[in-house]
Amino acid sequence: MSNPNQGNEREPTEAEVNVMKEQALRTLLEPQARLRLNNVRLVKPELAAMVENYLIGMASQGKLNTQISDDQLKQILQSVQQPKHDFKINRK
Repeated sequence: MSNPNQGNEREPTEAEVNVMKEQALRTLLEPQARLRLNNVRLVKPELAAMVENYLIGMASQGKLNTQISDDQLKQILQSVQQPKHDFKINRK
């Protein structure tokens, strides 16, 4: 019986995936945008992960030709966030 983890093709560890993701984001984002995304990660890690995956996906499809600026990242963050619902309670 063979072990699926044996051989030359192995699954990268979580640490290796994080390093590759950081390298990709360093290439894709301008320094200010990277700083903003790191700040978002501290407060809303799910949102930051969603944006990171979106950016890496866009880059892998060849849809990002230039680095993302801070203003562009702000727009992406706003478009990804769920719209907040206002509830009105009317009392009679």
